[in-house]
Amino acid sequence: MTEPSTDGPPGGATEAIDPSDGQVTDGQAPDGPAPDGRRSWIVAIAGAIGMVFTFGTAFSYGVFRAPVSATFGVDPVALSTVFSAMLFTFFIGSGIVGIFAARLPARGVLLACSVVTGLLAPSLYVVDSLAGLLVVFATMGLAGGTTFVLVASIVPRWFRRHRGAATGLVFVGNGVGLTVLPPAWEYAFSTVGVREGFLWLMGVTAVAFACTGAVCRRPEWAETSGSSLGELVVWLRGLVGTRTFQLLVVGIGLSFAWYQLFAAYAIDLFTARGLAGGTASAAFGLVGGVSIASRIGGGYVADRIGSRLAFIGSLSCVIVGLGALLVPSSSTLALGIFLVGLGSGGGATLYVPLLMEVYSPERDTAIIGVFNLSPGVSAIAMPPLGAATIAYTDGYTTAIVVTIAITVLGVGLTAFATTPD
Repeated sequence: MTEPSTDGPPGGATEAIDPSDGQVTDGQAPDGPAPDGRRSWIVAIAGAIGMVFTFGTAFSYGVFRAPVSATFGVDPVALSTVFSAMLFTFFIGSGIVGIFAARLPARGVLLACSVVTGLLAPSLYVVDSLAGLLVVFATMGLAGGTTFVLVASIVPRWFRRHRGAATGLVFVGNGVGLTVLPPAWEYAFSTVGVREGFLWLMGVTAVAFACTGAVCRRPEWAETSGSSLGELVVWLRGLVGTRTFQLLVVGIGLSFAWYQLFAAYAIDLFTARGLAGGTASAAFGLVGGVSIASRIGGGYVADRIGSRLAFIGSLSCVIVGLGALLVPSSSTLALGIFLVGLGSGGGATLYVPLLMEVYSPERDTAIIGVFNLSPGVSAIAMPPLGAATIAYTDGYTTAIVVTIAITVLGVGLTAFATTPD
């Protein structure tokens, strides 16, 4: 089902690597870094550090809601527009930036994200309105999302033999963030207040992004896009017109949408199943905790069986785990949390090497940026859908069933779009 890459006119250097030994055979100095070498792993570790503060903060909006509302006197319903804007810029805004960042030095863009984040750190001492909060959180989402797009697209290019494992390592940072940052934000807000807590955690985020930006760049041997803006637009038009893209962009979007929907009601679901407020938050964090192991493990599995099968297997675990949550018992709750975490880690990691197998990596950030747009659309729709489903139905059964249906459709479309000819 996969179609030839529509990467348009080639440009830049040639990635001349002998796949038999993973060494560069042309276009690189003999003493330069080679794929899968020590320098490659340093880049991956630096990328993982930055990744901690991307999804972890963006998906802490459930923690932000009550304290930010109380501090600024903003109605929670109105405040939801702020978090929707944050998710919009995190996915769609950063996706658009990523498309055009394929023509820019990655290190410079990452360092710019660090500077912007540092400038935002004291911003809550200045703003005092809904409009001000909208600007702050939207900008925060754009900086975090852009960092995610660049790191996710650049790090795999440093590897040949261990690309899946390296991508898994990078996304371990994502899993750590999803586990640690929600309780970290809650602790900061409850101990020092919203403004000071925001200052400290955003300051730490800026430092992490700076460390990532100082190390992460495209490798010398990697092909880079030398296309003009007009050629890039032509490439985009050709890409969007292919059936593979049309199926895959929806499939990838739905493969993220299930988590965005699940995050909207998970803590309330766990509370309804008998867990106290703090324990329910910890249980949701455990989903991210389990995903840490599956992110790195999924990468190793993908190196052996292929990204496509590993991706499908991961989302299949999610489907089974969500099904277990339909049964109201402590044992099925524990099983559901484990399987959802196991599958979410693999799914969140493996879509990147999957896309790199389908499309040429020459336009690395452009590819990841394009496919970041559909999760952005779902990020806007899923939180309100989750809230409405719970508000207008009795219990959580309907919400879970809808989440399962979205996951099944996402994995089905992705599998069909990437079926080998």
